[in-house]
Amino acid sequence: MTAVLIKGAKLYGEGDPVDVLIEDGVIARIGTIEEAGAEVIEANGQVLLPGFVDLHTHLREPGREDTETIATGSAAAALGGYTAVFAMANTDPVADNAVIVEHVYQRGQEVGLVDVHPVGAVTVGLKGEKLAELGTMAKSKANVRVFSDDGLCVADPLLMRRALEYTNALGAVIAQHAEEPRLTVGAQAHEGERASRLGYTGWPASAEESIVARDCLLAEHAKARLHVCHVSTSGTADVLRWAKARGTQVSAEVTPHHLLLTDSRLETYDPINKVNPPLRTESDVEKLRAALADGTIDCVATDHAPHAVQDKDCEWSAARPGMLGLQTALSIVAETMVRTGLLDWRGVARVMSERPAEIGGLTDHGRPLAEGEPANLTLVDPDAEWTVSGRELASIAANTPYEGMRLPGVVTATLLRGRITAREGKIG
Repeated sequence: MTAVLIKGAKLYGEGDPVDVLIEDGVIARIGTIEEAGAEVIEANGQVLLPGFVDLHTHLREPGREDTETIATGSAAAALGGYTAVFAMANTDPVADNAVIVEHVYQRGQEVGLVDVHPVGAVTVGLKGEKLAELGTMAKSKANVRVFSDDGLCVADPLLMRRALEYTNALGAVIAQHAEEPRLTVGAQAHEGERASRLGYTGWPASAEESIVARDCLLAEHAKARLHVCHVSTSGTADVLRWAKARGTQVSAEVTPHHLLLTDSRLETYDPINKVNPPLRTESDVEKLRAALADGTIDCVATDHAPHAVQDKDCEWSAARPGMLGLQTALSIVAETMVRTGLLDWRGVARVMSERPAEIGGLTDHGRPLAEGEPANLTLVDPDAEWTVSGRELASIAANTPYEGMRLPGVVTATLLRGRITAREGKIG
């Protein structure tokens, strides 16, 4: 493997620029370095961070390769600064057995742009009736350590308790899509004045908060680990703060779109803004940012959800919920958390790399920028800006809510075990 020399990078955006030499997939030296024969990346004072890890990605393969594949999703991830992603189980067929998770894992290995870790379903067929083959998936070549029925809630409390107990024995974690289904029948948007005025059926905040509270108690009883997907309300942040104070082993993620966008987007009736859980209020957004900054919410996860044109370019009630997120996540975090002073770049490393790697059980991602550590790295130009165009993103789909936005922060290089996977907006 050719050595790579990153010249003049600021580690975590701090201190004076240094050179970073990468050999045999690890950081060999940090300092002032001249290395003949190394491939040189001129950083010119850009920010070097550990490669990002996404706990919540929909790659759609197998089953919906018309919207995304492991190859195109991996390309989007690498261009967005990611070195590892967790692929959700709601594929067709569902990833509820060793055969499917091993297929997803193997395809990720073949593509080789990011480490693709399949998420196993909690229940057979995502039906919420019977536990899936959790042990078999955990012991498979895919080494599954995260299980989720994301897109659907494990609503049965007894089934959720059994799942938590089982994964505790496996050293794994349940990632819950928190939504009490009896409170969201026909729901289309955040329940509130705006939804009522515009004629949308409401999705109440309590539908999320009640499940999170229930599951925190179940996890505490089982002495198990719980991860809460896509937190969207200030009340959920309060529940998480309470549970963590009790010593509950709970972690949580927030999406970039819930850090930036609000239900004011409903005014356009544009289904590009339809997502589950829905966009909430300005107050929710403000409190979610604060909770991410203080560690109540552990990390950022994209919930990258590609959809075909016909699934978005239709009336709101018929549209599929979801948004693209892999290539825009860093910029949204820069806009909402760095520019506002809520996080510095070391904080960005914590919420986009270190904590998600810990939660997902990855030992070679989210590591310190130090000699001898794996060279899973992301180089960011904090001063550059770019304009989002869905058609120019690497995903097959183009359903980005940020179309035409001018955003800060550009990923200029991504390295997976010392190999350049993306550079200056191009793969490899």
